[in-house]
Amino acid sequence: MYNQNLLSRFEIYLAAERRVSSNTVIAYKTDLMQFAHFLSRITSQKTLTAATMHDVRDWIMSLVKEALNTCSINRKIAALRTFYTFLQKKELMVDRPTDGLKSLKVKKRLPIFFQEKELLSFLNQYVFPVNFSGFRDKLILEMVYGTGIRLNELLSLHITDINLINRTIKVLGKRNKERLIPFLQPLKQMIETYLSQKEALGYSSIKELFITDRGKPCYPMLIYRIIKKHLATNIQAGRHSPHIFRHTFATHLLNNGASLLSIKYLLGHSSLMATQHYTHVDVTRLKKAFQDAHPRA
Repeated sequence: MYNQNLLSRFEIYLAAERRVSSNTVIAYKTDLMQFAHFLSRITSQKTLTAATMHDVRDWIMSLVKEALNTCSINRKIAALRTFYTFLQKKELMVDRPTDGLKSLKVKKRLPIFFQEKELLSFLNQYVFPVNFSGFRDKLILEMVYGTGIRLNELLSLHITDINLINRTIKVLGKRNKERLIPFLQPLKQMIETYLSQKEALGYSSIKELFITDRGKPCYPMLIYRIIKKHLATNIQAGRHSPHIFRHTFATHLLNNGASLLSIKYLLGHSSLMATQHYTHVDVTRLKKAFQDAHPRA
């Protein structure tokens, strides 16, 4: 049905060369196994490497008929594109059956973000425990809001990526693209306090910046739990996650006059179109802009 060795090589390619998150690796592998199962229903001899453009399109159409979420279908399309690009790069396949395949149109939704006054009030007044986990949790919240970095980028940070003198963080983002993100003086002080706590516990030799109470590198679910633990009862929002902080970072910068090009760089977007997602404005700001700018107002 599918070649386990081939999928294992693909997993290594995703993690080492594409540097995607562990969640994406798992999702793409699951998608490929589902496609392989679909092919096996056509004929037992049909494998992933023998799939045609018609096979791919038939599978996508079957998912549409099952009323699967459009975003989920597009993720599966992305998984197939990436897999067949991998096969072509490794000279395991000449033509890709995904060539010409387009993603389904998705209804655009405005990004969810925390309100500026509410979030700043929380960060300024909330009392974290005066211990290692408290210092770590506060730094995590301040860093995701103060830099807008992705969850995987946060977990990949090493102590050597932090330049306290220049107040910059070196981030290795998607497709191995490196960028420098500046941070403010208050965040510098929090990093210094956290590092001293980390050293006091005997964990200074651990290269990862963020670690658990037991000295192990932090993992995605822990970051989700930390954010939900501190914010759920204090910040009104539909969701509480690291990515909401990323949306909030971009939205607050834009609302306070930062250019789209600057935000594009800070977020590590490869295209300005992705950054334009944040050009929404609330009704209050829209009314004020109208009142301030229109000659008849």
